[in-house]
Amino acid sequence: MSARPFVLAECTWEFVRTQAYEVAVLPWGATEAHNRHLPYATDTTQAEHVAAAGAALAWEKGAKVLVLPAIPFGVQTTQREVPFCINMNPSTQAAILRDVMQTVVAYGVRKLVILNGHGGNDFKQIIREVQPGSGLLLAQVNWWLLGNPKAHFADPGDHAGELETSAMLHLAPAITRPVSEAGPGRARASRVRGFREGWAWTPRHWVQVTDDTGIGNPAQATAAKGAAHLAAVAEQLGDFLVELAAADPTRLYDA
Repeated sequence: MSARPFVLAECTWEFVRTQAYEVAVLPWGATEAHNRHLPYATDTTQAEHVAAAGAALAWEKGAKVLVLPAIPFGVQTTQREVPFCINMNPSTQAAILRDVMQTVVAYGVRKLVILNGHGGNDFKQIIREVQPGSGLLLAQVNWWLLGNPKAHFADPGDHAGELETSAMLHLAPAITRPVSEAGPGRARASRVRGFREGWAWTPRHWVQVTDDTGIGNPAQATAAKGAAHLAAVAEQLGDFLVELAAADPTRLYDA
């Protein structure tokens, strides 16, 4: 048996065929620039880690959870000028999700959680479209909304800031450049008040917003902060997966 029997990519057919999984977790990241110091794989690396760490805690509590291989491409429609920010349109994501759903439901899985690692991805409307009649309960979890960032970071940032940099210093120091090489991550404010205040929305044209592709100052990031925050994130996700695995998808609400 694999040391991580809840990670499909590390399991054998001989083991998997004997298991009955209740929840599948699909990490969904992106391939994009993250300031001058973080790798293009940042979003995918973080989503993969959080999914596996949460599943490990759930597995220890008896929840039959299976983490699927991560999808490394996200919606990058506003970053086309940035080299090799590989775009996957929402309609393509919906098609891929449908194919994954058909596979997992065929083998008895009743719940599928998309563990999202990229702010440009938003699966809510996709889920509304593809869930009916599928035989699956679908859910989205944005991992960066878990835990309490204020407990560890003075300024978490939005993209390649203190939070993400700390996470990558902990998870992948070999492919993370020193913080001293990072740009300041300064974001230009919109001239339109509604967009600036957040009650109106339009996609951000990335190269007009930031000079170094970052949004948020990573200067105070440390690996220790990343480790502490990710541990709290994993615990919260693990508890959710335990509860979801035990839930009857046809009776989710109080009588």
